[in-house]
Amino acid sequence: MPPGFAIEQDVLTQADCDALLSALSSATVRRSRAGARHLMGNPAVAELAAAAELMAIARAWLGQVAVPFRATLFEKSSDTNWLIPWHQDTALPVTARFDSPGWGSWSQKEGIHYAHAPAWALERVVALRVHLDPSEADNGPLRVLPASHAAGVLTDHEILDRVSMSSPVDCLVDRGGVLAMRPLLIHSSSKARSTAARRVLHIEYADSLDLSCDIRLAVV
Repeated sequence: MPPGFAIEQDVLTQADCDALLSALSSATVRRSRAGARHLMGNPAVAELAAAAELMAIARAWLGQVAVPFRATLFEKSSDTNWLIPWHQDTALPVTARFDSPGWGSWSQKEGIHYAHAPAWALERVVALRVHLDPSEADNGPLRVLPASHAAGVLTDHEILDRVSMSSPVDCLVDRGGVLAMRPLLIHSSSKARSTAARRVLHIEYADSLDLSCDIRLAVV
């Protein structure tokens, strides 16, 4: 069974990472405590998302077509240190609210509609986590349960049951490396134990913005 994630090192150069961090500095991008969301409107991020290196990785997961639709910066350091419990990523941004089986828990973030999506929609998405700093054992790396995405959308209780019966894997990625993962892969992140920054640009791709005739992903 496919593990639902893969690491590719040395996708970006050191200079690429430096340029992205400059383009995503606090002087140009509004921050929350954990980073920044809705970054597809940032020219440097949009250019990276469409770059041949990332598109090749996304297409390997999705097929001939891969469309970037959401970008988020996660920024963990000694000053902004947090724990993320075991979960799946099930919320998707859409252009308008609708009624359809399997979609629910509607919310709005900065004027964008979000809904928790069914498995068939999430299976058409892959996330590429571009590491702008090394992700090491002591700075709160992503932890995953291999192949857990194959179980579909799970309840919190079902997720914890799987965690108790599985062996998590720490995803250690060099600066400039990319971690590809399915949204339904069960994952978590512990607090960092070091002062080293861990900045990750999380870019999501779909095989089409139109998931059905009346459901369209928003580009954020």
